[in-house]
Amino acid sequence: MSAVPDVLGPGVRLVFCGINPGYASAAAGAHFANPRNDFWRLLHAAGFTPRLLEPEEQFELFSFGIGLTNAARRTTRGSGDLRAADFAGARERLCELAETYAPRVIAFVGKAAYHGVFRERPEHGLQELRLGETALFVLPSASPANAAVPWEERLRWFRALHDMSEPRLRRATRAIVLDQEDRILLVRFDFGDRIVWATPGGGIEEGESDEHAIRRELLEEAGLEEFGLGPLVWTRTHHVPLGGGRWDGQTESYYLIRTATFEPTPDLTWEELRAEGMTAVRWWTLAELEAAEAQFAPRRLPSLVRSLLRDGPPAEPLDVGV
Repeated sequence: MSAVPDVLGPGVRLVFCGINPGYASAAAGAHFANPRNDFWRLLHAAGFTPRLLEPEEQFELFSFGIGLTNAARRTTRGSGDLRAADFAGARERLCELAETYAPRVIAFVGKAAYHGVFRERPEHGLQELRLGETALFVLPSASPANAAVPWEERLRWFRALHDMSEPRLRRATRAIVLDQEDRILLVRFDFGDRIVWATPGGGIEEGESDEHAIRRELLEEAGLEEFGLGPLVWTRTHHVPLGGGRWDGQTESYYLIRTATFEPTPDLTWEELRAEGMTAVRWWTLAELEAAEAQFAPRRLPSLVRSLLRDGPPAEPLDVGV
């Protein structure tokens, strides 16, 4: 068992693999927790995170499609204290990781991490070896013990990794449909292991405008045909595999639509909708939203709807997070 938990789960497109926990990381229960380690600063400077994260915020990386693990589990003062036996089973574990989560890249933070797993001395950058469909990339170590490699050189390699692992995001549009009683129209998606209530909408097809896509989606999912398109009020970037692996997530634009109350009757058949995971559509009052234990997308949907009803559309589109 490691003193530092893996940060892994469905939807990770990139996994950073350190060599092993040091004393500072073991004490904090967090990866790269030594304050002199540059990992988190490099991650932000290279564009992987929009702000500088602290080590204790490591699970926030899920929202960016990023995971963390180590090549060896045992805590030591430095990597020089590791033995070959500490890497026993590491290759098999990473192969299982690649098969289970299918990240596009596993990036080794330091040549020693790669060497410990594969018993080969690599150069920095993309490796010839792959684990199934997962590419392998070697970065300079971010450890203070690697002071001989200057910041600019380390940042260059982190940026090169960022460029090759940039997520493939589909453009999508969604509708915040409110009726005269201030109820919101939501559709239910059943993904097997979880059920999510979300606003109607979907991916924008090639050559479509936002308005054309939203009109098509509202007709297909709710039977709504006559309406005026209101302002763009929210945006959201969601990292989750889509389209059989063609996409790593999507960027969503949420438009406000005011309409008279109607009975939602999808234009598509329920067989067609269920093939895309949709299993229900109905109106919700604000009170029902705030009292429900359901999972919503965005997760803050009840409070977002309350703010929208109270304050009206924001002056600029609001980034609503995950």
